[in-house]
Amino acid sequence: MATITECRGALDRLSDNLARADGDVRGATALDRTLSCHLTDLDTTFTGRLAGGRIEVEDTVQGPPPAKAQIRLAMTGDDLVAMVGGELNFAKAWASGRVRLEAGFRDLLKLRSLL
Repeated sequence: MATITECRGALDRLSDNLARADGDVRGATALDRTLSCHLTDLDTTFTGRLAGGRIEVEDTVQGPPPAKAQIRLAMTGDDLVAMVGGELNFAKAWASGRVRLEAGFRDLLKLRSLL
């Protein structure tokens, strides 16, 4: 099972990847939105923002997200690490229910290029 430290490292790597992206992916990450990532197996949530093409983690809390973020992710820590490591395809994981992504309709349209 992935640790909280490994999951935080995966989010940092994902942020670095997004910052280096170009084209449609860069456009999708140009949002300024609150973000939460709930790790269901660790019952821990990272909260922060997607801003300037980067994920800025501001806090780590026990349990589910304390407030409703504009973009909400939920998955196991292992799935987060596997997705960032390229071992798990986000679109397939989302379609199968392993990963939950909730956001407003316009944000989902922008984020679809990441799938």
